[in-house]
Amino acid sequence: LGVRLAQLDKSTQEVAKWLQARPEIALVLHPALPDCPGHDIWKRDFTGSASVFSIVFNNDWTPERIMRFVDALKLFKIGYSWGGVTSLVMAYESLGRANRNYGRQLVRLNIGLEEPQDLTGDLEQALRHAVE
Repeated sequence: LGVRLAQLDKSTQEVAKWLQARPEIALVLHPALPDCPGHDIWKRDFTGSASVFSIVFNNDWTPERIMRFVDALKLFKIGYSWGGVTSLVMAYESLGRANRNYGRQLVRLNIGLEEPQDLTGDLEQALRHAVE
């Protein structure tokens, strides 16, 4: 379990940092990132991070565009997770309600045990597909 959690932590932080650099993404909500709300509490209380986090797309990303992004993903399965070994995605728009803080631009990710470079490649192709 320790080996698995260490790999999930490493891979998740790699993908989260990659997403931070993307112009389509307004915010990455992962407590291990210094600009995430609650980072100071996480840093005080934790020694590692989980593989579940959220991204917030820029305001010009409509719910339809976000759903095209989700549908274009090949390695990420659609579903919820509490930190399993399979990469998953869920757009909050699919619940039929907006998140009160981030509107309909919020997408939840779980990073699994796939190679981080494969996951960022999948995310990149889905981002391109969503704007075509």
